Amino acid sequence: MSIDKTTTTADAHVVENPEAAAGSDVAVDPRLLVREQGFAGYLTEFKRKLKAGDLGSIPVVLGLVVIWVIFQSLNSNFLTAGNLSDISVAMVGTGMIAVGIVFVLLLGEIDLSVGSVSGVAGATFAVLNVTNGMSEWTAFVLAILTGTAAGAIHGFVFAKIGVPAFAVTLAGLLFWNGFMLQILGENGTINLDSEGLVAKLTSYYFTDVAAAYGLATVVTAGFFLSSFLGNRRREAAGVPSQPLSDTILRTVLLAIVAFAVAAVYNQYKGLPLAVVIFIAVLLLTDFVLRRTSYGRKIFALGGSVEASRRAGINVEMVRISVFAIAGTFAAIGGLFIASKIASANQGAGGGDLLMNAIAAAVIGGTSLFGGRGRTWNALLGVLVIVSIQYGLALEGIASPVQYMITGGVLLATVVIDAITRRTQKTAGRA
Repeated sequence: MSIDKTTTTADAHVVENPEAAAGSDVAVDPRLLVREQGFAGYLTEFKRKLKAGDLGSIPVVLGLVVIWVIFQSLNSNFLTAGNLSDISVAMVGTGMIAVGIVFVLLLGEIDLSVGSVSGVAGATFAVLNVTNGMSEWTAFVLAILTGTAAGAIHGFVFAKIGVPAFAVTLAGLLFWNGFMLQILGENGTINLDSEGLVAKLTSYYFTDVAAAYGLATVVTAGFFLSSFLGNRRREAAGVPSQPLSDTILRTVLLAIVAFAVAAVYNQYKGLPLAVVIFIAVLLLTDFVLRRTSYGRKIFALGGSVEASRRAGINVEMVRISVFAIAGTFAAIGGLFIASKIASANQGAGGGDLLMNAIAAAVIGGTSLFGGRGRTWNALLGVLVIVSIQYGLALEGIASPVQYMITGGVLLATVVIDAITRRTQKTAGRA
């Protein structure tokens, strides 16, 4: 007599120990429970994230608030519209370089050449445009491409030959600094046209009040539509999504910040062109990292190179492209710095620029260990650094003290990053 083993096994699986089956719980996404519990749920979730080391940008934002409160209490001119506008323009050059550093740090690597590469870009533009009479736009594009080429060379030596990124970019720091001094010549300084393309990067302001408020409106509306449509896609796919109330609350908070910033700009000269370009760059790079397969490959390499290789990712090409991106943004940042001083000189790319760019990325929340960070971290980090610099300058405190304070802030951030990573490993989240 034959026995249907398949049916018997299936039935036994269904009815075996029905009491235990009846008392079992279905796994529920904890985010859904948080939202159902209201404010108490969010408080519980915050405590859970705190214990797990998942702090996000909270420490940076709180630190920035403390910095502003301290300097405002010391000097009432710190939070004036003029000073805040100047801070936002001054931070763009270093911030652009920091955006490229974020890409490299996501791989778990470092690029020590970005300061020198930024100096080369400014010098290249000055030599081509001022000395040799080339058109501004052509010189501008070629100056940026010098950074791309320099970064690609570093990436090639690192990815193809296997030389550590630290050694490659340290050599690049020395080589490109010497190259900059060579092309600048004996004079060492080339002044730029104060009404030219590069000079206007940091000197041009949209004076119409509608410009600042219009940008605030576009950013707020874009955030709402992106969140709303993203939630609709998640709902259609049957995965957890934010309720509409959450999206509206976040949008309202963003609108308050955006329109407050717009009001500050309109009290001074208007909306700075440099800030508009920086925001556009942050939006574009954030989209690339979070919404494209290329961005996911970068995060994957930061998590595990071997696992990425086994998954079919072209590790070498991703590495080369990331260093090329870092070089490109270093060049763009160098042009903004040259714009700020309206010249290219032998001191460009030196001093504390490299350390500030790396510190901005790390202070903003990008992990030194790779695999965690966003380009928006560059904005938060550079805002902290430049705020400290301007606050100390208002108090007449010398540069050595500024270096020490910035170094202390960077050390504290790295310690927090290390502790956070260790906590996440303990909690099984890293």
